[in-house]
Amino acid sequence: MKNIDILIKLALKEDGVFKDITTKEFIPKDKKAKAVLFAKKSGILCGIDVFVKVFKTVDKNCKVLLKLKDGAKIKLGDKIVEIYGLAKSILAAERTALNFLQYLSGIATLTDLFVQAIKNGKPKIYDTRKTLPGYRELAKYAVKCGGGFNHRMGLYDMALIKDNHLKLVTDLKSKVATFRKTYNKIPVEIECETIQEVKQAIDAKADIIMLDNTSISNTKKMIKLIRNNSNIQYKPEIEISGGVTLKTAKSFSKLDADRISVGMLTHSVRALDLSLEIKIK
Repeated sequence: MKNIDILIKLALKEDGVFKDITTKEFIPKDKKAKAVLFAKKSGILCGIDVFVKVFKTVDKNCKVLLKLKDGAKIKLGDKIVEIYGLAKSILAAERTALNFLQYLSGIATLTDLFVQAIKNGKPKIYDTRKTLPGYRELAKYAVKCGGGFNHRMGLYDMALIKDNHLKLVTDLKSKVATFRKTYNKIPVEIECETIQEVKQAIDAKADIIMLDNTSISNTKKMIKLIRNNSNIQYKPEIEISGGVTLKTAKSFSKLDADRISVGMLTHSVRALDLSLEIKIK
C-alpha cells in the first residue's frame, strides 16, 4: 500500500514520539523490556504489519515475534505479538501502533458480522468510499480481511451516477453511450430511488443498478423489474445500499440482489479492544 509510510510518519509526528518527556524523564534510556499484545475482546485481527512497522520506524532494532496473522479470529486473552527492545522505544510507539491495529481490526470485525448475518443469502457485502481521509487503502484492506468486498477505490475506477448527478444530466442513455466510447472497460453504475429511475437505468444499460434507501417492499418491485428486463445480452448486477444495518442486511439478503453496500463498515466502526502490556526483561 502506497501511503502507509506517510501515514505512519504523520501519526508519529502528531504524537510527538521523539519528544516523549514522560519516558525520557522517568525511564532509564538503556532499560530493556518485553511487551505482549493481548486481545481483550473477540474479533478479526487486521493491521498487524502496520503495527509492527510503527515499532520498526521508531526503533529498527526492536524484535517482533508474531503469534497471529491478519484475518485470524481472536478471542479474549489471545496473545497476538511479543516485542523485545528498549523500553523507551516500546512506550513511544505503543499508542500509534495500537491506534492503527484497533481501528483496522474494528473494520474487519464489523465486516465479518455483516458477512455472517447474510451468509445464507445471495448478495455479497461491499464497502463504500466513506473512509477517513488518507486511510482508504487500509480501510478497504480491512474490509477484505473481514470477508467483504471492495466497491470502487475512488472516482476514477467506476462511473457511479448518483442522485446529484442525475439532477444535472439530460438524456442519460445518450450520455452513458458516449461515455462507453471513451471508457469501454470502466463499469457504469446508476443510483436509483424510484421505479422511474430504475427504468431509466435499464434503458441506459447500466452495468450495476443501485437501489438506494428503498424499503423492502419497493426493493422487491425494483428487483423484479430489473430481472424481467434482463437477458443473455444484458443482465445488470443489483446493489442494495443506503443506511443498511445488521438487522436490515439480513432481510435484504433474502432478495435477488448481488451486492449489499454498507457505509458503516468504515464510517461508524468501533475500535477492537486490544492491550499492550510491558513485561520487564
